[in-house]
Amino acid sequence: MHSSQTVQCDVEATIRYVVRGEKATFYAGERDRSYWPGEDHRVTVHDMRPEADRLAFDRNGFVLVDETSPVADYGDPDQLAAYCRYCENTVQRLTGAAKVVSFGAIRRTNASGTHGHNQPANGAHVDYGARTLADYTRLLLGEEEAGRRLGKRHMLLNLWRPITMVESAPLALCDASTVRREDLFDSEVVGGLGGLDFSLWGYNLAFRPDHRWLWVPHMCPWEMFVFKLFDSDPDAVQFTAHTAFEDPNTPPDAAPRQSIELRTMAYFD
Repeated sequence: MHSSQTVQCDVEATIRYVVRGEKATFYAGERDRSYWPGEDHRVTVHDMRPEADRLAFDRNGFVLVDETSPVADYGDPDQLAAYCRYCENTVQRLTGAAKVVSFGAIRRTNASGTHGHNQPANGAHVDYGARTLADYTRLLLGEEEAGRRLGKRHMLLNLWRPITMVESAPLALCDASTVRREDLFDSEVVGGLGGLDFSLWGYNLAFRPDHRWLWVPHMCPWEMFVFKLFDSDPDAVQFTAHTAFEDPNTPPDAAPRQSIELRTMAYFD
C-alpha cells in the first residue's frame, strides 16, 4: 500500500450541473459550438480515502484502486496498448466479467494551449449509456458476437488515473447511489471521439441537494478510480456522475493536471 502524506480534507467547492430538462450537444474539438446549459451549485466534496476500503460498485458505483501503473509512458503506442490490457484485466478481476473490451483512451491536461478535446471536462456528466455501449459493442465485436453479449448482463466502466500528482483540476465522483434516473438528461457528443461516423450518447446531471460528492486530495499516480457508467441490470447502482472542479485551496503556481482515462465494456455469462 502507498500513502500520500497529505492531509485528509473535505472541501466546499462549486460543481457545474446541467439545467434540469435541457439536452446538451457537445462538439469535442469545438467547445465554442457546444451547447451545455449549466448552473453552478456549492457542494461539499468529501475526502474518499478514509472510506476507500468500504467503497463498492454495488454500494457507490466506484472503487479506489491502490496499484502502481505497469507503464511509464502513455504516449508510447506499445505501452498504451499494454495499459489497455492491464485495465481490461483489472475490470475482469474486480467484476468477474467473462470478457472486457476497452476503447477511448484519453490523456487530459489543463496546460495552456491544450486542444479542447483533451482538456478536463467541467460539468457533471455520465460519459455514455446503453445506446453508445451497444454501438461500440457492434463496432468492436461484430454483429454476431454483439448480439450474444448484449443479450446478457453488460456494463460500462471508466478507469481514471493521474500521470503526475494532481495539483489542479481534480476529479470528483458523485456517489451513484445518490443519483436518480430523473436527474439525468441526454448529452450528445457529435461525431464521437476520433472521427467516428456516429454520435456518442450519455447524460448530464441536474442538481439535487442530496447528491454526495467525493474526491482524493492530491491524488497520486498509483491511485486509480474505477467507476461504473452503465449497467444493463436496471436495479443495479450505476450512473456515476463526475466532473473536474476547482479546489479552492489550489495555489496559483500549481502544476497542470495530467491524467489518463479509459472506457471498458464488461460482458457477463
